Amino acid sequence: MTAQSERETMALEHALGLLDGESLAQAEQLEAEDSSFAALVTIWRERFSELDLTAPPAEAGSELWARIATSVERIEAGQSPALTRSARASRPNASFVASLWHSLPVWRAAGLSGAAAALSLALALALISRPSPNPTYVAVLMTEASAPAAIVNAYRDGHAELIPIEPIAVPEGKALQVWTLWDRERGPVSIGLLDRARSVPLDIARLPQTGADQLFEITLEPKQGSPTGRPTGPILMKGTTHPAL
Repeated sequence: MTAQSERETMALEHALGLLDGESLAQAEQLEAEDSSFAALVTIWRERFSELDLTAPPAEAGSELWARIATSVERIEAGQSPALTRSARASRPNASFVASLWHSLPVWRAAGLSGAAAALSLALALALISRPSPNPTYVAVLMTEASAPAAIVNAYRDGHAELIPIEPIAVPEGKALQVWTLWDRERGPVSIGLLDRARSVPLDIARLPQTGADQLFEITLEPKQGSPTGRPTGPILMKGTTHPAL
């Protein structure tokens, strides 16, 4: 891992509150004295802030209150770093994002907050790794184990794409069928049939514009697709759309 990647990892872990001891002290010192590092922390906090609201409330421990008090003291002392031009130049890069999938501290954070943290992580990774223009809506498809397994990006011009982020086993003679539901009276509509997990455009051009809280799901169906035009196999993953940050 490069020195830059180590800084980015520390900034992410600091934003998620994973550091303690010497690591925490080092990160706090860097945040106070190094504007580019402080900017990285700010970027990660902003990316997670809205989705953090989906997490269930929990009692704050004494250690957390101590950290809050320290932060307040810094702000009162005028040491709160601002987002500068050097900060914008320090945005996380694609190789760093890819390495996060293999980072134990990151997944420990997801485990601490359950599905909400996993959703936050997957959504943030999806957004920062995609080129402009950014999607208007994003759905993170979660397995029954509350793990992110695929992402649907929907764009303003009406097109959408599926991006698997976990391998999906497809038995012989079976296929993955992608569905969306925006009208319960009409029911789910098939928008893709895959022989394996891969990134593909979704067939939504003939459908109404994708909106918030629209359901997307993937089921396991016969190789030629569902014989009824409706999901018949087990649901492998599902999720609803959220406005992109």
